[in-house]
Amino acid sequence: MFNVFVTNIRCQEIPVTFKIINSKKQPVPFATVHVFDRADSLKSDKKISDSTGTVLFNLLKGSQYIVRISSVNYQALEKGINVASAQSSFTFSLEDLPKTLSGVVVTSSKPLMRQEDDKTIIDPENLVAASTNGYEVVEKTPGLFIDQDGNIYISSLSPATVQINGRDMKMSAADVATLLKSIPPTAILKIEILRTPSAKYDASSTGGIVNVVLKKGVKIGITGSVNGGIQQGSYGSQFVGLNINNNNGKKSSSFNVNYNRRNYYEKITNDRQFVPDSVLSQDALTKYPSDAWFGQYILSYAPGKWEIELSGQATLNLADNETNTRNIISKISNGQVRSDNINFIANENKSLVIGAGIEPRLRIDTLGSEWSSNIYYFNSQYTSEQVFTTTYTIPANAVPTGGDGIAENKRDLLSVKSDLKLKMRKRFTLEAGLKSTINNFKNVTNYYDEEGGIRTKNDKRTNTFHYDENINALYLQGSQTFGKDVVLKFGTRLENTNMEGRQIIPRDTSFAIHRTDLFPYIYLSKTVMRIAGFDLRAYLIYRRTITRPVYEQLNPFPRYVDEYLSEVGNPFLRPQFTRNYEANISVNERPLLAVGVNDSKDIFTNVIYQADANPSQGFRTYDNLGKNKEWYVRGLGAIPPGGRYFFVVGGQYNHNFYQGFYENQPLSFKKGTWTFFTYHTFEIDRFSVVTLNGFIRLKGQQQFYELTTFGALNASVNRRFLKEKLIVTLSANDMFFTNKNNFTIKQGSVDAKGYREADTRRFGVNLRYNFGFHKKEENSNMFNVESPEKTN
Repeated sequence: MFNVFVTNIRCQEIPVTFKIINSKKQPVPFATVHVFDRADSLKSDKKISDSTGTVLFNLLKGSQYIVRISSVNYQALEKGINVASAQSSFTFSLEDLPKTLSGVVVTSSKPLMRQEDDKTIIDPENLVAASTNGYEVVEKTPGLFIDQDGNIYISSLSPATVQINGRDMKMSAADVATLLKSIPPTAILKIEILRTPSAKYDASSTGGIVNVVLKKGVKIGITGSVNGGIQQGSYGSQFVGLNINNNNGKKSSSFNVNYNRRNYYEKITNDRQFVPDSVLSQDALTKYPSDAWFGQYILSYAPGKWEIELSGQATLNLADNETNTRNIISKISNGQVRSDNINFIANENKSLVIGAGIEPRLRIDTLGSEWSSNIYYFNSQYTSEQVFTTTYTIPANAVPTGGDGIAENKRDLLSVKSDLKLKMRKRFTLEAGLKSTINNFKNVTNYYDEEGGIRTKNDKRTNTFHYDENINALYLQGSQTFGKDVVLKFGTRLENTNMEGRQIIPRDTSFAIHRTDLFPYIYLSKTVMRIAGFDLRAYLIYRRTITRPVYEQLNPFPRYVDEYLSEVGNPFLRPQFTRNYEANISVNERPLLAVGVNDSKDIFTNVIYQADANPSQGFRTYDNLGKNKEWYVRGLGAIPPGGRYFFVVGGQYNHNFYQGFYENQPLSFKKGTWTFFTYHTFEIDRFSVVTLNGFIRLKGQQQFYELTTFGALNASVNRRFLKEKLIVTLSANDMFFTNKNNFTIKQGSVDAKGYREADTRRFGVNLRYNFGFHKKEENSNMFNVESPEKTN
């Protein structure tokens, strides 16, 4: 039956020959040729030209395609074609790479961002040049926003899911930030942004997905780079790394090692009125020195229709941070100081993360049908040792107090998935897949108090907590193209959730969640008009998602923050469900305008409660509060790439309306937030390019905190030397020191205001030297830029 099916498909196709030549009419062997269906970019095929520069595709008669061709020593080419029975062959001429930078700085002809189906692709080349780690690359990406706690946002005020090479790390925001900070910037190939992921992706992606894709060995021969840099703010950071790639066509390998020494500070002041006539004033300064080692390998083998990839990575982080906080409790009415003390906290943290995976892929036919699987294992071990003391000035006779604790966390994650994509007749694509993840956590914490030289065990903070999570999923999704350019994608995802938590010490707070849910997805796309030669394409999307609480939000262990504040998880949190509706428009595969609504129920968010027995003691936790409706609109504009100057500018408005209960009292909270961002590149001369990027958020919101206006402006200049092998970049991050804000929160019994800043204004210099050992006719195009189109 399958043979008959394939025959019916190919009856609609004709063989089309591509001939790749250079400016001297000589064949270009082993060029990479990627063909996309213009009406549906999911339908694509990629091949390598033979030794005569020839490659054969089976394409649908009467259809339009986009052809992208790249080869070492030549400028990349992109061209649209129309397949007709009268023409079954095409010849493409590639331009040689220029000897001087004047030809290389056509960087804007490779767009900073482009749209492929429901995915925005970011080319981070210029962002990489001015960054010391992967976190900074993501932070500078236009349209992404990272808050001061490490959460990454796309369209909504719900944090995005972060992936590395398509794998969900299932970590807290702080742990993901730490991992990204250990990745060298030059290891990043691209950043994929999925604002409205389809049924193929995990349903736990309410805020969208940010996928950081790392490089493989993509050039024939042995290539690599040595890079290093320093950044100086109030404290300095340094990094050095080495990347080596080897590719002989069928086999490729990539190895990456990096060392990063970071140091910065954070300052927080706040005043919290905890009873009608008393206020707690705190002034805290924290220093964060750390050392991070990162290592990664990727091995690929492509025998015939199969491609097998093995990968592994290890990250070691050593961090020692110290916090000094002055705490003053005074009467509001007369200013009388009732307590004045200094609280000192020292944390010594060590984390080791090791992961390995295998990903086989089978190309079923030349139409783009394929079967792929992914098995990934991940282990992390985290140890934190904490010492804290409090010394009093008022009252003068108060005895100093203190204590210490040690927390050990161990985690194992196993993820197995398999995806099948079939290109069927009548322009229909069928996708189906299975996935299962097993997540196990173990936490053991022991705390001790010390007063007057006597050390006793703190039973309230001593904790043993085990957490097991198993999520099983399957999805079915179809994509149908009607007429010339109408694409309908529809599907659903079934997810079975099993979560069990067991607190053994100090008391049993065991919980279990077992549920199965459906998550439908609908996507409609059509070209609505053509303006000045550019396609204006409209999209309508509906999806349902889930936000599950993570381990750190469930663990009831009360973590010591300072003398008057603790952080504690809530083992009784319920999952949050969201319905998302969005309409958006793209121009020439670049996002332009979007409007949408997120309708959520059982929302859980970060809240602060005061202890009933002692209101000066607060604890920060998570709680289900009710429902929220968020409206958003996002716009983006840019000049077409191709000249010396290129820019992108965009803005986004979010309006949230929370309704529910806070401390058993009715809650009604409305807040609107504007965010603007921009990105510019300009060719100064034949050897230098300047980049400027930044954002501003006007009177923003973070959970129930209301923030004053803040933002950042970053700039860099890079210049090439030594036949363009050496790249020197000077950078300035947050040059006007505006990434700081005042905050207020008034919810329930909590009435507080304060100020927050960090060591964000930093100036630096980065060096990168590219090397390569190619065949005689090959050369290294460090910037992998695409040139203006040329064909015969």
